[in-house]
Amino acid sequence: MCRTCGCSDDAQPVLTDLQTGAKVPLGTDRQHHDHERGHAHPHTHDHDHAHDDSHEHGHFHEHTHENAGASAHTHHHDNVIRLEQDLLAKNRLLAERNRGWLAGRDILALNLISSPGAGKTTLLERTIRDLADQLPISVIEGDQATLHDAERIQATGCRVVQINTGAGCHLEADMTARGLTQLDPPMHSVVMIENVGNLVCPALFDLGERAKVVIMSVTDGEDKPVKYPHIFRASEVMILNKIDLLPYLQFDVERCLHFARLVNPRLRVMQLSTMNGDGLDAWYGWLRELSPRLALS
Repeated sequence: MCRTCGCSDDAQPVLTDLQTGAKVPLGTDRQHHDHERGHAHPHTHDHDHAHDDSHEHGHFHEHTHENAGASAHTHHHDNVIRLEQDLLAKNRLLAERNRGWLAGRDILALNLISSPGAGKTTLLERTIRDLADQLPISVIEGDQATLHDAERIQATGCRVVQINTGAGCHLEADMTARGLTQLDPPMHSVVMIENVGNLVCPALFDLGERAKVVIMSVTDGEDKPVKYPHIFRASEVMILNKIDLLPYLQFDVERCLHFARLVNPRLRVMQLSTMNGDGLDAWYGWLRELSPRLALS
């Protein structure tokens, strides 16, 4: 199990290139790194400590098993923390490599994060179509299973690769690196990374993006920012989507925005509807700000 979020280390993620149909397993590197890490810390096995202690003291007191159990629990807890730190540190290093690769090609990468059904894919479809003649966009799609969202993106004429994470609940920097290599985005372009639908774990993993964009829908409930504060704190932009549904819902927009700014006073909020186009100018305007050298009108 992944000590950071609980998803499975043997998830065996797979990258699919929608253009060529090629499928690339992404699990080999991760298994190799875990194997190396296991051999780098042979002293972390609890049973080795118990065995050594018994020989060193030469005798046992009545409370030995109780103490040994407490000691083993402590060692296990420390090892879990160490593995979490190792995992995130390794991910940060790989994310910086991705960031340098992207900067060297003047590519803007954005990490789109939301709970399932908030409208990430629909926003991407609308953005790609509206800016087709102005902005070169390619997409890395993240989902646990299926090619459904990638096929939707491909239908817009956009270059896309799909990363299926299996039991994994988020994309990581090494997966993103493989996706970028397969995608081969042109210089002076934009890469949209649609993360796995989840407001928790994607917040912890830097992919090398320029910014995180958290997307929530008015159907989600006003308290999402305070229920899941880390992603709202880590994001530069919050998109409140599906505002066309407000007349049919009991959703307090001001209360939601109040919660969001309690968590992150610097959060830039955009209210929009991908269905009728309301508010999309603010989203496109922000893209202009981040990519002034791109031919946006």
